[in-house]
Parts: sequence; structure tokens; C-alpha cells
Amino acid sequence: MICVIQCAASKKEAAGHLRRRDGSKVLFVADPVSGPAEASCGYARPDDIAETGRTWREELCIYNEAPGNNPLGLLPAIQLYQNQTYALLAEQFGIDRLYILSAGWGLLSGSFLTPKYDITFSAQADSYKRRRKKDTHKDLRMLPLDNDEPVVFFVSKGYVPLACALTEGVKAPRYLFYNSATPPDAPGFMLKAYETRTRTNWHYECAKSFLAGDIEI
Repeated sequence: MICVIQCAASKKEAAGHLRRRDGSKVLFVADPVSGPAEASCGYARPDDIAETGRTWREELCIYNEAPGNNPLGLLPAIQLYQNQTYALLAEQFGIDRLYILSAGWGLLSGSFLTPKYDITFSAQADSYKRRRKKDTHKDLRMLPLDNDEPVVFFVSKGYVPLACALTEGVKAPRYLFYNSATPPDAPGFMLKAYETRTRTNWHYECAKSFLAGDIEI
């Protein structure tokens, strides 16, 4: 079984950054122009052009192809976030069967070295962090189309369109838990209602219930 869980705002303090040629850190956001002044780093979008002439997204993929001793100190995607649910999933599923649905980078394998970023679909987030429908993102799509293992998703409503777009054509059955009164529009997914009074970050509770065997697909 393959597990997909959405990203989170809270990153670990040890998370590394991509850097410019002068060594300065880059923090990836949805709208660099509206970001607050930040002395410790500069802002960029993942698809902005770096000094190499390639996009930062391309630079990240090149870095992952040959990270060597990982001089930038980037963390694997599944280890980037503070919430303990990610570690619990890794312990049970194994990192090779985990994927992160990232508002900044796309659908990432759990082992993909990922820099610190602050991009989200949450309407409650600051404007410079919010990814909007009109924004253009060349999202990575790392789940193979020929995967034949069932895929279970723990994502909130705002991430459902991205989940649909980045797994379109995947042959394996896809299961999506939801807790809204109205089922989400998710063509091709098998929908599973999850009852809870939790409204914020309910998908963590759902994932833990799944790990405990309290719910199943």
C-alpha cells in the first residue's frame, strides 16, 4: 500500500535551504513580492529562474540526482515537518511507500530531499504564502503511473484538486478520506467518510486512526 499525506506549515528547525551563488538562503513562497522583509534569506517561487538559467525546481531535481554528502543539509520530504504523524507513517509504511503532497513542489517521494518553503492552500495563511488557482506551478509528479499498489490519501479539502491532477492516470485504486458534509469532487477516487469533530488538521487524526486499525479502506 502507498500512503500520501499533505505537507504542513511547521518545518523542522534543522531544515536546509537552497542557496544563491553568494551563499544566501532562499525561502520559497507563493508571492515573493508581498513577503515581509527577511534579513536571513531572500524569497523566490519554485519556478522562478535561478542564476544558473534553470528554475529552482530544476535545480532541486539536479541536486537530488547527485546529493553527495548533502552539503545544503536538505531533509527527506517525510522528515521535513514537525508533526509526529509523519514519523509514525514512516515507521509503519517505510519511506519508500510514502509520498508528500506539497503545495510548493508537487507529489514528492518520501525520500526526496526538500528545502524549506512556506506555500500552502490554506485561506488562513498570510497572502504571500497562499497558492491560488490562477498561479502556475510545474508540480513534480513522482508516483509512477504504473503503480499497482492501492494508494490512500490523508489530505484536507484544499489539497484534493492537486491530488486529482497529480495522480490522474495512475492505474492503482485511490482512496480518499474526507470529513466534510458534502463529499469532495474527486473523479476516479474511492471516497471514505471520516467522522470527527476536529476541523483543523483532522487528517492527522485520520492517519493515526488508520495506523491503529480503527478505520480501513
